[in-house]
Amino acid sequence: MMISNLIAAFGGGVLGACIGALPVFILTGIVAIAGGVVTLAGGADLSVGSIAFGSILGPHIAFAGGVAAAAYSANKKKDLDAGTNILASLNGFEDSATLLVGGIFGVFGFLLSYLYGDILKIPTDIPAISVFTLAIITRLILGTSGLRGRDDEDCERAYFKKGKSLGYSIVFGGGIGIAISYVGYSLLASGVSSELLGIYPVICFGISATALIFTQTGFATPATHHITLPAAAATIMSGNPIVGVIFAIIGTLLGDLAANVLNTNCDSHIDPPATSIMIVMLVINLLF
Repeated sequence: MMISNLIAAFGGGVLGACIGALPVFILTGIVAIAGGVVTLAGGADLSVGSIAFGSILGPHIAFAGGVAAAAYSANKKKDLDAGTNILASLNGFEDSATLLVGGIFGVFGFLLSYLYGDILKIPTDIPAISVFTLAIITRLILGTSGLRGRDDEDCERAYFKKGKSLGYSIVFGGGIGIAISYVGYSLLASGVSSELLGIYPVICFGISATALIFTQTGFATPATHHITLPAAAATIMSGNPIVGVIFAIIGTLLGDLAANVLNTNCDSHIDPPATSIMIVMLVINLLF
């Protein structure tokens, strides 16, 4: 079984490179919603683990493969306009080497997931920590800007937002956190078992990932999965919606920090939401 999924991960990475990192992540969200809703309704579902977070569409495989392929296409082949362009479908360049890079990183993603989840049993979100690790490897191997990106001599880098922007982030994250947390709490209060509601964070994650279709089509739609996933998980695990809202805000601010520290003035994409989820879910799992 593991060998079959390992082989399949190569194809998942190729898929991510072919259609693009963000487009394939949107597909992850769609399948996660569908499978999660079936599970929440009491039906048997295999699509979440096997497809949405498995070797076909798993973010640590398909998305990470797309990210690596974009960096390779831009920085090594000089085809893509920028190595940070995760919206681009690389199929248009018809370069087999670019697809192979995606496939290789898909395999790395599968192996890292197995290492972190099955061997080391790190108590955090395994796809997120795998995406983060592969993004670091991508930057070091396929980029030249360094982990922090290039410093702008004319502008001091702000690690945290300030003033109006900081206030917006808090209201933005807190508002989404309120919606996710209090719906989760209402489901708990209605008598739905916490075991069954373990799928609720996956559904919320899927909604956020699917919403990125608006980003893909040119709207200023932000990523929110580093807000919705921790909010849902913290609420279900603690039984307290206020805890969910707090972690939603923390996830938002950590995402902003990761974007400023790792994804500014650079030539590859280190995903701020994945970085935030990796840290926040570690804390949530250790606490609850």
